[in-house]
Amino acid sequence: MEFDRYGLFRIWVMSTMCLMKCSLGFEPKDNYLLDCGSPKNTSVGDRIFLSDDNHFLSNPDQESVTAPNSQPILSSTYGSSLLTTARILNKTSNFTFSINQHGRHFIRLYFFPFNSNIQIYNLSSSKFSVSAQGFTLLKDFKPVITPTVKEYSLNITSDKLVITFVPSVNSFAFVNALEVVSQPDELIPISVQTVELPRNNHSLITHALETVARINMGNQTVYPDNDTSWRLWSSDGPFIKQNSFIRFVSNISAVNYTENGPSVDIAPLSVYGTVTKLDTQFNPVALLNNTWSFNVNPGFSYFVRFHFCDIIERPPSELVLNIYLNSMSVAKDLNIGKKISNIWGAPFFLDAVTRVSENGMINVSIGTSLATGAFPESILNGLEIMKISNSERNLNEVDTRIGSFTSRSKQKVWVIAASAAGALLVVVVLGCLIFILCRRKVKKSSNAGHSTQENLSPNESTIFSKSKIGYRFPLTAIQEATHRFNESLVIGIGGFGKVYKGTLFDGTKVAVKRGAPQSHQGLAEFQTEIEMLSQFRHRHLVSLIGYCDERDEMIIIYEYMENGTLKNHLYGSDLPKLNWRQRLEICIGSAKGLHYLHTSSSKAIIHRDVKSANILLDENFMAKVADFGLSKNGPEFDQSHVSTAVKGSFGYLDPEYMTRQQLTEKSDVYSFGVVMFEILCGRPVIDPSRPRGMVSLVEWVKELQKQGDLEKIIDPYLVGKMNMESLKKFVDIADKCLADEGIDRPSIGNVLWSLEYALQLEGIDTKTVQAVNDSAKNHVENGVSSTVVSDGSMGDLDGISMSRVFSEMVKGDKQDMR
Repeated sequence: MEFDRYGLFRIWVMSTMCLMKCSLGFEPKDNYLLDCGSPKNTSVGDRIFLSDDNHFLSNPDQESVTAPNSQPILSSTYGSSLLTTARILNKTSNFTFSINQHGRHFIRLYFFPFNSNIQIYNLSSSKFSVSAQGFTLLKDFKPVITPTVKEYSLNITSDKLVITFVPSVNSFAFVNALEVVSQPDELIPISVQTVELPRNNHSLITHALETVARINMGNQTVYPDNDTSWRLWSSDGPFIKQNSFIRFVSNISAVNYTENGPSVDIAPLSVYGTVTKLDTQFNPVALLNNTWSFNVNPGFSYFVRFHFCDIIERPPSELVLNIYLNSMSVAKDLNIGKKISNIWGAPFFLDAVTRVSENGMINVSIGTSLATGAFPESILNGLEIMKISNSERNLNEVDTRIGSFTSRSKQKVWVIAASAAGALLVVVVLGCLIFILCRRKVKKSSNAGHSTQENLSPNESTIFSKSKIGYRFPLTAIQEATHRFNESLVIGIGGFGKVYKGTLFDGTKVAVKRGAPQSHQGLAEFQTEIEMLSQFRHRHLVSLIGYCDERDEMIIIYEYMENGTLKNHLYGSDLPKLNWRQRLEICIGSAKGLHYLHTSSSKAIIHRDVKSANILLDENFMAKVADFGLSKNGPEFDQSHVSTAVKGSFGYLDPEYMTRQQLTEKSDVYSFGVVMFEILCGRPVIDPSRPRGMVSLVEWVKELQKQGDLEKIIDPYLVGKMNMESLKKFVDIADKCLADEGIDRPSIGNVLWSLEYALQLEGIDTKTVQAVNDSAKNHVENGVSSTVVSDGSMGDLDGISMSRVFSEMVKGDKQDMR
């Protein structure tokens, strides 16, 4: 028996050494470490912080300051040597970094307001804001007297990252050190389920995150040099709400990283090897919770990750937990053992998103379960809390007035009361005067209003009687904008009616969609589109300018899209062809629009008519999803689908929706997959002029997939101008979208991630060449100027058989969506 234990211990030591060696293999593609204001490089452990030396700064004349030798620098877990110098920024300044690999990056900003050697700079009195990639990271920030490291996570999709420091009025900015480091791909998920009902997936891919708390249980701190991503894990001791029934346990040798479980990049050995547990020594059957409390900013959503590893010797299947965030259930009767295949010591983590409204607190509770056979135990190994940027791309207070009012409300109660009494008297007097004047005007205006109402149809005054929608345009204004619906201004015709190009009185160009006159066939679609477009704003959704419902008219006014529909750029017109990168970017933009519809509200919004004719392109060929007349709210939280009549466009319809009349978000995913092959092939989805077997694009593609020969479907314009890996990824995504059953299709969020990855692949191992396009000239159609846009790059595919490439794709094992 002793020999077996020794053998197991030796195996564990070897495994641990192997894992540690593997963890050292993580090398960030981007790893910028700057010791700001320092004239020389600085070593912190095995990391080298370079002197900023103004190489990354937009303003090379910025000053640096140094702490006097006599001033003691408080110890910092990230390295006290980084806190002895600072870069002073007297005006708006940018730090610019080249990004070698798109994806999430850590941004860490170091602040310590020491007494500088230049007396005019009192660092503790500085006040400034910081932004990056359009996100506000800090607003009117005043550093505290202790060393502070602000850590953020941004998904960077461009080739450059610019961090901007903006001093407040009559002040300056400073920074002691700065990091921009790539994150392991698996650290942050694309989306996470909310704990509030109805439970929806909250997208993270387009949001910035700020680390609020990263906690190691067991009352032990894990320092950055013991983490593969140089993260600090603070001790949980100060955050424990009640420590009368807890025990701290350390058993690092029990941690057993598994092949399909979390790696050391998710959390280090010293996190999973320590635990805070319920103390059942004196009451083994006690049903108690362990709770930790954290102060956070109200008005934001927070991403929370729970780390578990059962390092207590017992059968893993007996550990069943109840998990709560602010008294809301995250998981009930969660059997940790079953989640990790009953492997003792295997790490496991659980993610959730919660919204914090008023009290500014997040309480995390782990409780015992009443499930049969459950061990009366609760454990937690680690915890991470990250603030999610709001819709305004801000990580600061939603409304600064809330905080200032709350903090001073008790001091100002008497002022408010006195002011209210005086104001009430003034209001009463003014109210009487206004009432007398209004009565005189009402008599005059009521007659005019009555005569106007008599000229309206019954529907006109009631169609939006229950709506609070604005932007109601008079018919005369729209007639003037379109020269009384001049046929020469028609830019499109659909099932609802004609679309005209118009110009409003202020010069704004608009697209005017007019329903067929004297027909109420599209009344429901008209109302739906207005109401849907009034609910949301997104750069990849066509914006609503206004509407008109006078005299039986049904008119919707949108922002004008200079380059028309995607469909017209793929086939059926003489417009310039789109290159492969443009097509990828259009797919990504469209997917972002759909992802917003599916995830931005409590219930998903299903577009229900995704097609190339409903994807519009602006002057920069940026894609925007349009036409929401058939859109429908998704299923309730306790339902899997919406039962509804089949509507949409033939050729794009989800077969599961057609046969069962069950609509889900995956119905949009199927239609989007059809659009993707339409983009790749450059031909209509249904083409009756083609031979039998080629009429339907989807059937044709699937047949060629079976044969392992997809070369014929590629738009001839693209042949030889595509990176093979990017092409393979694209086809793989589209193929998954066209699965017969919705459960087998990826979410639009996963599609979006994979498309962005395909775009990254397009930039790998390519040669820059002069774009060849004989038709690259300005086209004028219906008064609209269109110009070829080409990035001038294409893959070096000369002499390579596309048939062979696709054959290898079809024969290869299909992998899960990345």
